[in-house]
Amino acid sequence: MHMTRFHSFTAGSVLALAAMLAPSTHAQEKAPTIQTNAPWISSAAMGLTLTRGNSKTLLFTADIKTERKGPKNEFAFGADSTYGETTDQTTDEKTRTAGSAHGFGQWNYLFTERFYSYVRLDGLHDAVADIKYRVSFSPGVGYYFIKNKTTYLAGEVGPGVVHERVGNEEDTYMTIRFADRFEHKFSDTVRIWQTAEFLPQIDYWRNYIINAEVGVEAALSKKLALRSYVQDTYDNEPAPGRKKNDLKWITALAYKF
Repeated sequence: MHMTRFHSFTAGSVLALAAMLAPSTHAQEKAPTIQTNAPWISSAAMGLTLTRGNSKTLLFTADIKTERKGPKNEFAFGADSTYGETTDQTTDEKTRTAGSAHGFGQWNYLFTERFYSYVRLDGLHDAVADIKYRVSFSPGVGYYFIKNKTTYLAGEVGPGVVHERVGNEEDTYMTIRFADRFEHKFSDTVRIWQTAEFLPQIDYWRNYIINAEVGVEAALSKKLALRSYVQDTYDNEPAPGRKKNDLKWITALAYKF
C-alpha cells in the first residue's frame, strides 16, 4: 500500500516536472540567435583610363573600404587615391590633371535600432586643388529614417573642427556638419548609393565645403563587381587661382573579400 502510493507520487512528480520544463526547453530552442560578432565586409577597387593618338592622357583611381555592422556598434573605414596627367603631343610636356589622396573612419554607437551617436575623422590631400592637407573631426548624432534589409536612409548632424593648409595659408576653424547616407539594393547583385555632407564655418558661413557622391554597382560574380560613381567637391573659398568645383566620374572594377 505504501509502495504503491510512493510509486504513484514519484511518477506524478516526474510527469509534473517534465511538464514544467517542456515549455522552457521549447522556448530555448525557438529563441532567436543574436549575432554579436558581425563580419567585416571589405572591397578594393581600381580604375584605369588611357588615351593615345591625337591625345595622350592617363587617369588612375584606387580605393579600399571595410565596414562592420553589429547590433550596437557600426564601423566604416576607407581610403582612395586619384592620379591623372595629360601630355602635350608637340612639346611632350606633362601636366597633372588629378592628384589626390583621401581617408576616413567613422564609428557609430546605436542607442536604439535607429538612433545613434557617431565620431568621424577625414583627411585629404589634393595637389591640383592646392590643398596641402585638410583634416576634419566631427562627433554628433544620427538617425535611420529608413532601415531594412534592402534600404537605409540616415541623417547626421554635429559640431566639428577643420584644420587645413590651402595654398600658403594654414587655418583652423569650427564647423557644423550636416550629412546623409542612402543605399538601396534592387537585388543581391545590383545596388545604388548616395552620400552628402555640408560643412559651413560656424562664425563665417560663406566659407563652406560640400562633399557628395552617387553611384551604382553591379555584381559580375561573387567576388567581382563593376562600379560607376560620381564624386563632387565644392569649396566656396578655394586656393588662389583654383576653381570652386571639382567633379570626378569614375568607373572601376571592385574585388570583395
